[in-house]
Amino acid sequence: MSVSSVNSATLSSNEYYLTRQSQMESNVRSYPRKLPLAIATAKGCWVTDVEGTQYLDCLAGAGTLALGHNHPAVIQSIQDTLTSGVPLHTLDLTTPLKDAFTEALLAYLPGGQQQYCLQFCGPSGADATEAAIKLAKTYTGRSSVISFSGGYHGMTHGSLAMTGNLSAKNAVNNLMPGVQFMPYPHPYRCPLGLGGEAGVDALTYYFEQFIEDVESGVTKPAAVILEAIQGEGGVVVAPEKWLRKIREVTEKHNIVLILDEVQAGFSRSGKMFAFEYAGIEPDVVVMSKAVGGSLPLAVLGIKRKFDAWQPAGHTGTFRGNQLAMGTGLATLKVIKEQKLAENAQQRGDYLQAELSKLAEQYPCIGHVRGRGLMIGIEIVDERQAPNHIGAYPADAQLAAAIQSACFDNKLLLEKGGRNGTVIRLLCPLIITQEECVEVIARFKTAIAEALQAVRGV
Repeated sequence: MSVSSVNSATLSSNEYYLTRQSQMESNVRSYPRKLPLAIATAKGCWVTDVEGTQYLDCLAGAGTLALGHNHPAVIQSIQDTLTSGVPLHTLDLTTPLKDAFTEALLAYLPGGQQQYCLQFCGPSGADATEAAIKLAKTYTGRSSVISFSGGYHGMTHGSLAMTGNLSAKNAVNNLMPGVQFMPYPHPYRCPLGLGGEAGVDALTYYFEQFIEDVESGVTKPAAVILEAIQGEGGVVVAPEKWLRKIREVTEKHNIVLILDEVQAGFSRSGKMFAFEYAGIEPDVVVMSKAVGGSLPLAVLGIKRKFDAWQPAGHTGTFRGNQLAMGTGLATLKVIKEQKLAENAQQRGDYLQAELSKLAEQYPCIGHVRGRGLMIGIEIVDERQAPNHIGAYPADAQLAAAIQSACFDNKLLLEKGGRNGTVIRLLCPLIITQEECVEVIARFKTAIAEALQAVRGV
């Protein structure tokens, strides 16, 4: 049955579109299973489904929508680009629009265009990650890579090999070889079982010793890749001294340091890039999501000495998306003019403070963490005994129930972390104080409802 032959009442049903989606799309679809709605319109931090129900969106395209939905500057940029007559697809040929965007983006990297150049990749963060690894291997002549447990770098063959989560990897044989995983500091679940500064100090020491130990059993890698804030891994913030040590050691041994800023970048953390908190300069910066101002785009920032590509060493048909460069340029301007990094920091501080208060009332909130508007809420079963460093067992069932209850309370958000037990907030950078108050109110109601449903309390 075609859409045109269905009556208007049916067309106003979420269930109608969700059923059709399940009939026409692959089983791989994910978000509709947890957030079962069909979106009709969206504006700012709000989306409205086909039934007219409005939701407060703290997912924001997994961090893509820095300015929220349909920001006037983004819409105006699209209209201006369409009426300008510029080709929408230019491969890697340049245009005045691309030139302006390139110059603006380079200005945000340490030392600007004196130190960095840009590489436009296919329109996904995964493709940019693939390019970064290929470049590191090309530059160094080495073959292996160090990644970190809990990291997420994409779902393509090479990027998946460097991703910590096993659920997507177990069914795929022969992923890229030569990936050595190392532990990433975790403030609640220390991988060494030490906790606190002792755990951070031990991991900082361990990384240096591992690289320099001639009996480590692992040859010198081409690259080290990491996130300054692990997103999908549960919003885990890298300690600054640990990051600085990694930068020091990789620089000493001529190992390419790749910072994946796909989700944390573009002021989400309260700074333009999350690595800035440690005062380091990566050799390669991976950018996607918000870099295109809500449209598909992925870019590498490459320190000039590492630009070892030969022409066409890494190509992609859709690396010349002019609409995305226009919306990306517009987004950079709004972020700067409206001081959205500061807004992210202020709103994020408020949300974390209020969530920490909720944790006193609801001890199933085991840990609240993050930076800016990248916040994680770890859900635990506090009825069980904690481990020797005070961490309670994770409660995946309750976390899923909280996400579902949030949806029922018209609050859209995602889970992440180990076993999906970290509720994640990725609010648009434009979120207001009043909207943050509403987020907390709806989340509080959702926790109470989820506890009643799961534990009967």
